[in-house]
Amino acid sequence: MTTPPPAAVEIQDLWKRFGQQIAVAGLTLRLPSGSFIGLVGPNGAGKTTTLSMVTGLLRPDHGRILVHGTDVWQDPVEVKARIGVLPEGLRMFERLSGRELLQYNGRLRGMPGAEVDRRADELLRVLDLAGAGAKLVADYSTGMRKKIGLAAALLHNPDVLFLDEPFEGVDPVSAQTIRGVLKRYAETGSTVVFSSHVMELVEQLCDWVAVMNAGQVVAQGPLDTVRGDRSLHQAFLELVGVRDDAAASLDWLGAHPGGAQ
Repeated sequence: MTTPPPAAVEIQDLWKRFGQQIAVAGLTLRLPSGSFIGLVGPNGAGKTTTLSMVTGLLRPDHGRILVHGTDVWQDPVEVKARIGVLPEGLRMFERLSGRELLQYNGRLRGMPGAEVDRRADELLRVLDLAGAGAKLVADYSTGMRKKIGLAAALLHNPDVLFLDEPFEGVDPVSAQTIRGVLKRYAETGSTVVFSSHVMELVEQLCDWVAVMNAGQVVAQGPLDTVRGDRSLHQAFLELVGVRDDAAASLDWLGAHPGGAQ
């Protein structure tokens, strides 16, 4: 019998409510170490809320979260030293240059200055930001912001990297650069966890998938197990119960008097 890989992240009976709205409802999930993991689900499924709780940005109402065996909320300093995070809608110190932002992040983490500078230069070069290293972050495009945010998340060489919609609003060239860096990182045995709405992208990058709906996990496991003999897109639609009659009542749509028949 094959021994399963150790868990990079274990989530046990996680709950989060906002007023009358239950965003995460008793979620239990085990994410294997050394995997490229896709967290997928429709809007409102609870993906961002879950990632926020897992990374120590939002306190859960109930449940336990372990990152490589350490409780996120009992020992947050140790956990945050071992993870990298690129949240959706990341806010940055916009009056710093890209290089200054990386230097600031490295020094906040207690890294030696020379090592911070060396890694910052390498990350800027690999992410095609070398020419923009002296440019203020306030003047960065969406794609450049995603790349400098990824650089900041990778700077301290984390064990687990969490990314919330890392390709949202990113041009194809920047997206290809980010994908290459993430693949290289995952190939070292580190763990990547990222949320996405793009099933084709998840199929290309991930070897393990968790599907969320209404604050719960409806399927999890290796990519081939979750999708079976279908595409991940087809499996996803079946798992979340998408209605196929959503537009049936819109018989007025596109019907313009005097228009072409």
